[in-house]
Amino acid sequence: MEEPAIQASGLVKHFGKTVAVDGVDLLIPRGRVLGLLGPNGAGKTTTVRMLATLTRPDAGTAQVSGYDIVDQAHEVRRRIGLTGQFASVDERLTGSENLFLIGRLLGFSRSDARTRAGELLRRFQLENAADRPTQGYSGGMRRRLDLAASLVGEPEILFLDEPSTGLDPRARRLLWSLVRELVADGVTVLLTTQYLDEADTLADEIVVIDHGKVIAAGTPEALKRRIGARTLLLGLVDAARMDQAESILSHIAGHAPTRQGERLGVNLSEHAMLPALVRALDEAGIEVDELVLKDPSLDEVFLALTGQPVVTEAEHEGTSR
Repeated sequence: MEEPAIQASGLVKHFGKTVAVDGVDLLIPRGRVLGLLGPNGAGKTTTVRMLATLTRPDAGTAQVSGYDIVDQAHEVRRRIGLTGQFASVDERLTGSENLFLIGRLLGFSRSDARTRAGELLRRFQLENAADRPTQGYSGGMRRRLDLAASLVGEPEILFLDEPSTGLDPRARRLLWSLVRELVADGVTVLLTTQYLDEADTLADEIVVIDHGKVIAAGTPEALKRRIGARTLLLGLVDAARMDQAESILSHIAGHAPTRQGERLGVNLSEHAMLPALVRALDEAGIEVDELVLKDPSLDEVFLALTGQPVVTEAEHEGTSR
């Protein structure tokens, strides 16, 4: 069996009397994306900082690319890249100069550092802004440059801590495309995010943490199935019979449906409810124009597990610790 990219057992971190991380276990195979989800203050960033050797754990162990994060921290750093919640580029330097500087700090020759900077600027669609000071870059351009900077040393493992913070939808989609390309090249990614669509799109597996503890783990599909209930959307040929159909749905589902425009919506917690509903509508002579059965969304999973709604783009401000 191939050695995992990241393996952590019982990670604990205190800040004074506050337990930020309380016994977190993680296992990430190579070449995969793990989404680490949780509300603000859940311990996501602290977990990443421990795995990236920026913060020493108070208890527990972890190996990154086979190296201990405490005893072999230097070896870990040689194999990872990190993009934090906010772009960390030097605004006084151009995009090219930022990447060149990092290459030199990593021990590249001047020629190799210049070549690597050019490769990454092209890959991240920044070549036209290569010679401009980054203080004039848009938020999306800075984020791409920040991600490019984390890849100068061609890391095996990439930590992305809420990488799409502050990005508009177009910039987020471009970032997602770049992450997929990296994974296709064999890079392992640990992604923290509060954007459920981001996790659903990119992650092979998801770990949900709250108050420093892992409260759920599995593929996005498995976590959705865990909620159980699916949503039925029902449209009628004759809208005048909506009240009668609503009564039938309420009787079978055990709770009142919601009206969504000209459709009725109801959660079905048992598989047998759907055929029972279809029979009841047929016996009542109610003709169905539309019947849609939807699995739970990752947003609903997040709410059910943490008791908090998903953070929207407009609301997503501040940092997670």
